[in-house]
Amino acid sequence: MSELKVNELNFFIENKQILKKISLEIKEGQFVGIIGANGSGKSTLLKNIYRIYKPKSGEIKIDEKNIENMSHKEVAKKLAVLAQENSSEFDFKVEDIVKMGRYPYKTIFEDYSKDDMKIVEKMLRKVGLSGFEERSFNSLSGGEKQRVLIARALVQDAKLLILDEPTNHLDVGYQLQVMDIVKELKLTTFAAIHDMNMASMYCDYIIVIKNGEIIASGNVNDILTKDMIKKVFNVDCHIGKNPITGDTHIFYLSEHSHVNGIGNGHVHKDGYTGYHKH
Repeated sequence: MSELKVNELNFFIENKQILKKISLEIKEGQFVGIIGANGSGKSTLLKNIYRIYKPKSGEIKIDEKNIENMSHKEVAKKLAVLAQENSSEFDFKVEDIVKMGRYPYKTIFEDYSKDDMKIVEKMLRKVGLSGFEERSFNSLSGGEKQRVLIARALVQDAKLLILDEPTNHLDVGYQLQVMDIVKELKLTTFAAIHDMNMASMYCDYIIVIKNGEIIASGNVNDILTKDMIKKVFNVDCHIGKNPITGDTHIFYLSEHSHVNGIGNGHVHKDGYTGYHKH
């Protein structure tokens, strides 16, 4: 059964077409990444799925039901979103942020129950933030903020998770921490990812978008090739293997890099191409 299905989706901003006949299908339990250059349409597609934007035509289905026929609360029970970390202009306690995830299950004047608070406590414990309930959200580090937002997504009890480049502004330690937590949840996940090596480490399947169109899709080894990286990002690279995990690993080559006599850089003794800042 498909958890998420997009069919012939078209989206415009004013008179400019941003997404062109986008069709894709994500099955239950898959971790699917979407990659592409800046401005290719990754985040725009995700924003259509989680209803920040409204498509010009086409349809988006969750569990075979068109989201156009679902209320916001119905969608929120099915789909949770983790976007880029940012500070709130209005500061809240961590517990208050996480409680917001129970919104789909509450009536307008209904207070949070003991069961709601047990769920909040459980999910904060799951992301390693027990004892943070009274902390100010804006006082946290970037990685801690993202873990709070993961907990908020978890208390929604949604089975489909959208990641809208959630690690863009985090250092590498926090990036790995956030992605590890998400992967361990084993939810159906659709993620816009800007780091190809992160995509290789965490994704089961990859979709490639360029100029608002899907140009390829498949497993990591079929998609993350020298030719595809060149086509999508216009950079040369060497494709190798992480010697510890065996994952596909991309080594980018600048015009100052050197492989087998090409360029002015260097090659490490182990055969992997080095790269350095200009």
